[in-house]
Amino acid sequence: MPMLVVILLFVSSSCGTKKVVTGSEAATNSKKVTQLINSHNEQDPDFNTLAARVNVDYQDKKTSQNITISLRMEKDKTIWIKASLIGITLSKVLITPDRVQYYERIGNTYFDGDFALISDWLGTDIDFDKAQNILLGQSMFSLTQTEYKSTVKNQEYMLNPVTEMPLFLHFLTVTPDTYKIGSAGIDQPDKNRQFRIYYPEYQEVEGHFFPKKVVIKASENQDVTSIEMEFRNIDLNVPINFPFSIPNGMDEIRIDK
Repeated sequence: MPMLVVILLFVSSSCGTKKVVTGSEAATNSKKVTQLINSHNEQDPDFNTLAARVNVDYQDKKTSQNITISLRMEKDKTIWIKASLIGITLSKVLITPDRVQYYERIGNTYFDGDFALISDWLGTDIDFDKAQNILLGQSMFSLTQTEYKSTVKNQEYMLNPVTEMPLFLHFLTVTPDTYKIGSAGIDQPDKNRQFRIYYPEYQEVEGHFFPKKVVIKASENQDVTSIEMEFRNIDLNVPINFPFSIPNGMDEIRIDK
């Protein structure tokens, strides 16, 4: 399974009291860009540690799989993921602000380096903060009021750059219920690449909103990867550790510079 699948599976839900939010409120034209951005930034969830299980349906032109992801996170410091199928570990990922480590048993490969590999698979520059924000339903783009304009589309607030870069187009929507991300997209027309992520449902956990369901669509030319995730069994602020070691005998994945 490509590492792209695992890298994007860091969102949360809870085994405690939940309130599912599906977008019952409609956006209005009265909200200014400054209000939208401030309200969104205020929704960044406050926690120290997170432990969760995620059910994932993955499909590309060659493969269709259902796997279980175990996720552990120490906010702003570490993301740890283990992907399993019928109790067998398929892959592990350990991400820190300056390092990415990964191995998978099916292809017998590993990677130990910086964020270049993830950026290559996503088709855009990525770092720890951006990856964490994707997983928590926050914007992966740095939002400032002078660089974005807002409109209302499909009962959500849409933010687009005031000045688009022709080789890198992007957008995001903000939900009026939670001020979390409703969807986001990146287009690279020169490479025929598209990336879309949708958050159809959020849930309230201990006063914070976390994604409940996430849908990811990534395409390059005619190749399309689809990922649908459902998040369950999350515990916040619990003791966790991050066991990780690359098994002997694996082949290293290298990036062509």
